[in-house]
Amino acid sequence: MNITIKKSPFLKKPTVKVWDPLVRLFHWSLVISVFAAYLSGEENERWHELFGYAVIALISVRFIWGWIGSYHARFVNFVASPGATFAYLRDLILMREKSYLGHNPAGAMMILALLLFLACTTGTGWLMISGSYADKELLEEVHEFCANTTMALVALHVAGVIWASLRHKENLIKSMLTGKKRAEY
Repeated sequence: MNITIKKSPFLKKPTVKVWDPLVRLFHWSLVISVFAAYLSGEENERWHELFGYAVIALISVRFIWGWIGSYHARFVNFVASPGATFAYLRDLILMREKSYLGHNPAGAMMILALLLFLACTTGTGWLMISGSYADKELLEEVHEFCANTTMALVALHVAGVIWASLRHKENLIKSMLTGKKRAEY
């Protein structure tokens, strides 16, 4: 007699804590602050500046946490070499990419790119209001370029999260809310 055993959708899969509370609080606070700053840019300069300062504070904390934080928060534990990143992207295109408990190499590079462009956006914004830069028009253009590039990177990031969630059958947005991911890696 041949019996097929199906896993019940009601049984919980084993999970492991990956994202610590600071990483999750940082992530969602950054989402709110970046969008609020971007949306208030033309309409309300004071709110735009306040959310910009919040972004500066958040990326500063994340930078420090990237060196002293929990295992999966540390840059040394998730930033891959360019070669490893290109190999991962090749495997992604060929649909044979490895699944990662923490950030995959493409996600790691996205984090670095987002932090870089957020630093550029907030840095140029701060220079514009400090009055310590002679060519304000050029500075404003660089600020807008960095802000728009950041938003394009955010769109790519969200697309990557959706793709990885579907591809690996794991809700990565839920993982960034709960801090837990599936233990099978």
